[in-house]
Amino acid sequence: MSHLPGFLSVRVLRGVNLVSRDATGSGPYVVLHLDNQKLKTSVIKNTTNPVWNEDLTLAVKNPATPIKLEVLDKDTFSKDDQMGDAEFNIEALMQIIQMDLEDISNGTVVRTVRPGRQCCLADESHII
Repeated sequence: MSHLPGFLSVRVLRGVNLVSRDATGSGPYVVLHLDNQKLKTSVIKNTTNPVWNEDLTLAVKNPATPIKLEVLDKDTFSKDDQMGDAEFNIEALMQIIQMDLEDISNGTVVRTVRPGRQCCLADESHII
């Protein structure tokens, strides 16, 4: 079964109680990786509880490839510090797209991603 390439919009909402990486205050931002794509949110200065509320759109070639999410602290004079990371699969979402969506309302939770050893989310996050 082949999948047509498509686009996936990921809304990066916020970070909660991120680890502080600088004495002068952290400047966190999020990077999404999929295949050879690398998309970034804006940097929110001097906070460990950033609110981005930004949409990043990725081209999906293979739905079996997981999306990697990294949270980094922007540094001016040195390499940016890692604050956390997570991976999530979108295969369940791709299966939903092939279904009859007439009975599924906007905002329906398709999958829940929970924190774990491979996923440094602070709390569970929903794929809607």
